[in-house]
Amino acid sequence: MVSVFRFSRSGVLLLAVLASACAEAPQERPDTLIDLKTVASGPRIQAEELEGAIRRQPRNASLYARRAAFRLDAGQVEAGLRDINQALELDDAPGEFYFTKARALRAQGNLKSALAATDEAARRGFASPTLNLMVGELHLAARRYQDALDQLDRALQQEPDLAAALFYKGVAFIGLQDTVQALDYLRASLARDPRQPEILHQLAFLSNAYGQPDKAAGYAARGLKLDPTYGPLWYDYGRQFELQNQPDSAARVYARTVQLDTTFYRADYRLGLAAFKNRRYAAVVPHLQRALRRSPRLLNGRSMLAESLESLGRWDEATDQYRLLAQENPGNRHWSYKVWKVSNRARGIIVNETPRPAPVEAIEPLILHRPGL
Repeated sequence: MVSVFRFSRSGVLLLAVLASACAEAPQERPDTLIDLKTVASGPRIQAEELEGAIRRQPRNASLYARRAAFRLDAGQVEAGLRDINQALELDDAPGEFYFTKARALRAQGNLKSALAATDEAARRGFASPTLNLMVGELHLAARRYQDALDQLDRALQQEPDLAAALFYKGVAFIGLQDTVQALDYLRASLARDPRQPEILHQLAFLSNAYGQPDKAAGYAARGLKLDPTYGPLWYDYGRQFELQNQPDSAARVYARTVQLDTTFYRADYRLGLAAFKNRRYAAVVPHLQRALRRSPRLLNGRSMLAESLESLGRWDEATDQYRLLAQENPGNRHWSYKVWKVSNRARGIIVNETPRPAPVEAIEPLILHRPGL
């Protein structure tokens, strides 16, 4: 059985986000590109070729299950889920049908239901490294790192050179903050699948996070030769410039990242941070607005956005941001004061912030007593 895990972007998207989140710093295609439409057309054509067979044998559950698998390979998730549900209505015994259903549910982001489907697949006798791999990935997405490692070890017992399992073990060790083992497993995965951009991204990200920008630059450059449009690798390349005190080069690369992947909020955050430091408040706003939509708790992100909006005289928007800061930090007098001050400014009331002079304490007159008086 061909593994369904080939590190497709849809397959690692959730885990890439998770790994990046875990790998914060202690502070902080082939050279000849493949036409992806042509790649996807293979499974799609195979699914279409089953149409006639299904018309002739509408009660054949296996035909629906095969078409479901082809449709999932072609990215037709909803159609694939309908097919596998139809197969299960006709025959609910084969464990492989439940595994296919788990694939569809996972692709939808329905992780809890996907995990339940994998349990049913195993209960009905389906055994495969890809099943353990999927269960491990689902545990990993839920941050149950030890459960993930247990499943990935089972997959590797059956197939020791399974690059995807080694990759996910690396991600799990990132979550456990064991950087040494994380790097070991990611490198082992890369040795078995050297043309996989996602592995190179994780290695570059980790290298940057732990102060090794020269290594990060090498990993990122290798990855970009394989996939010149992969936003996370561009971010890694920009970050190493920033860590080596080349802010202009970093800014150009971050801008390229945002062009390629508007969901990669870290590049927007870095651009917003640089603009804020240079008091270019109009440039701050769009970057931090996008970044905060993706990650509302970015370090100082909301306060920089609020102050930028205030500096631009966008009082109502600034008030909204200060109000969120006050809600996130109950009892913080500074943010409560900012809500009061800027909301007044939005209504045309200018608050006089000149400090009042301290009251002069009355001094009793000095009474001199002369001798003999």
